[in-house]
Amino acid sequence: MFGKKDKAADASVAPEAAGTSGVGSTGLSGDTKIKDWLAHPQGGPILRKMLAEAGQDASQLKPVQGFAMKRLIPMSKGQFSEEKIAELVAMAEAYDPAAEGAEPAQTVPASPADEDEAIELPDFEEKVTEGRFTGKTIIVTGAGSGIGRATASRVAREGGRVIAVDLNEAGLDDFMGEHAGLDIVKVVGNITKQEDVDAIVKAAGDVIDGLANIAGIMDNMTPLHEVSDEMWDKVMAVNATGLFKLSRAVIPFMLERHAGSIVNITSEAGIRGSAAGLAYTASKHAVVGITKSSAFIYGPQGIRVNAVAPGPVITGIQASFDSPMAAKRIQTAMAVLPTPVGPESLAASITFLLSDDGHNVNGVILPSDGGWSAV
Repeated sequence: MFGKKDKAADASVAPEAAGTSGVGSTGLSGDTKIKDWLAHPQGGPILRKMLAEAGQDASQLKPVQGFAMKRLIPMSKGQFSEEKIAELVAMAEAYDPAAEGAEPAQTVPASPADEDEAIELPDFEEKVTEGRFTGKTIIVTGAGSGIGRATASRVAREGGRVIAVDLNEAGLDDFMGEHAGLDIVKVVGNITKQEDVDAIVKAAGDVIDGLANIAGIMDNMTPLHEVSDEMWDKVMAVNATGLFKLSRAVIPFMLERHAGSIVNITSEAGIRGSAAGLAYTASKHAVVGITKSSAFIYGPQGIRVNAVAPGPVITGIQASFDSPMAAKRIQTAMAVLPTPVGPESLAASITFLLSDDGHNVNGVILPSDGGWSAV
C-alpha cells in the first residue's frame, strides 16, 4: 500500500480543512474509518480513484479497513499527509455522484475473518518503565523511523544511553529533536560498510550492553526465477550481512564483561514461506540461523541472543508486487493477516528481550504478530 508506484491525487480541489479531524458537510474526516470512507457515496469514489492512480485497489486496504484514515500517514513514507486527507475531504464534498454517473459505493471485500475484525479492541498503550535501562548503552539500528525509532525512544525514555544509527540523517535529526535532553548519540552510517560499523562501535565506547539490529529493507515480492542479482545482493546485504558485521564487532565487548543482550529482527518471512518474496524470505531465515547459532555459542558467556518476528506493522518499509505470479499467491495467503499495529507494539517486545527482564530468555524467535504465526 502506497508503494513505489504511488503518486498524489490530482489537486483539482483546494483543501479547506486545516487538519485531519475537521469534519465537512459529508461527515468525512481523518478520523473516519477507511471502511466508512469506501462505503460513502462521495468519499468512496474519490478514495478509489486515488488508489487507482497509484496502481492499487480497495482490496489492499482490507488489513487496515478498521483504522481511521489518518493512521495511514505513518505508513506512506511522506506520500500521504494531513494535507492530502484534507484535500480528499474537499474533493468528496465537491463530488456529485449523480453528475459523475458513479457506481454504487463499495466496501472492502468480505472474508470469513470479518466477524472477528468487526470487534473494536482498545489500542495498545505504551507504559514506560522508569529506569529499566539506566546505566546501559544500547545500539539501535534503523533508529530514524518505524520500529527502530520506537525502540530507541523507549530505551532512551527508560533511562538508557542510545546509539541511534540510520542512513537517514533527517529522520535521526527529527528523532533527536523529539527527545531533547535524553542521552542519545546520533550516528549516520551504513551497516553494510565496515568503516561505518567501526564508527558505530567507537561512538558506543568501551561498554556495550545491548544491540538491537532493526535496520532492514523489503524486496519486490518476486519468486526465485524472477529475482535479479541486484535485488538479491541489496536485500541480503542490509538484512543479513549488515546485521552480521555489526554483531561481530559488538560481541567482543560483551565477551569481556560476560554480559550483553542482542535482539535481531527477523519476520514472519523468517518462519514461513508465504509472507514475502524470495530474497527477503531468505534474508530473514538467515537472521533466524544467526540468532540460534549465536545463542548456543555465547549463552554460557553471559550473552543472550534472541529475535523478534513481527507481523503486519505500520512503518515506513514498503513492498511492491513486481511479479503477478507471486502477487496472486502471496496475497491469497495474506487474507488471514491480523490487524496491523504501530511500531510501539514491537518496541515493547524488543525492549523486553534487551532488558534484564529477559534474563532467562536466550535463542528464542519471538513472534510479535497478533497470532498470525498460529494460523
